[in-house]
Amino acid sequence: MKIEPTTLPGVFKFCLEPQADERGYFARTFCGRQLAEAGLETSFPEHSISFNRAAGTLRGMHWQAAPGGETKIVRCTRGRVFDVAVDVRAESATYGQWVGEELSAAHGVALYIPRGFAHGFVTLEAESELLYYISAPYQPELARGFRFDDVAVDIAWPLTPTVLSERDAGLPLLGRTGASGCQE
Repeated sequence: MKIEPTTLPGVFKFCLEPQADERGYFARTFCGRQLAEAGLETSFPEHSISFNRAAGTLRGMHWQAAPGGETKIVRCTRGRVFDVAVDVRAESATYGQWVGEELSAAHGVALYIPRGFAHGFVTLEAESELLYYISAPYQPELARGFRFDDVAVDIAWPLTPTVLSERDAGLPLLGRTGASGCQE
């Protein structure tokens, strides 16, 4: 597994290094020792799956406020998505900045999203599935979010989302979320 920085400090790509032969390949997707050596979170007691029926399905932009902040590792295990992380730490020099990566089952890249960052994605193919490793239990009272189309953040979604929940459609703009409550 290769750990590569993205353009947003704290967010990383985990790239597979497959060992291939006539049977196919074998690749490490997680190595606690390697993450610890890189100064990253190593404990992910919760694992979740998100299955999405239609292309154009949006989930996001979500995060957990302190003290329940979550670090996530997100991998697409079926289909293809555009996955986004946004810095929502009010004191950060990169507050409101985002990075996006196409994740697919075909290339196996995962995105590491630290505490204090919102996460969301739009599916680029029908029947896309994501696997999440999450560092802390979900606490509904600490759930936060902002609108995926907030012009102040200006995420360049590769396609216009057409399927989203009532909750996600009704989220406030980032400046009105009380983002300072998510400081870690």
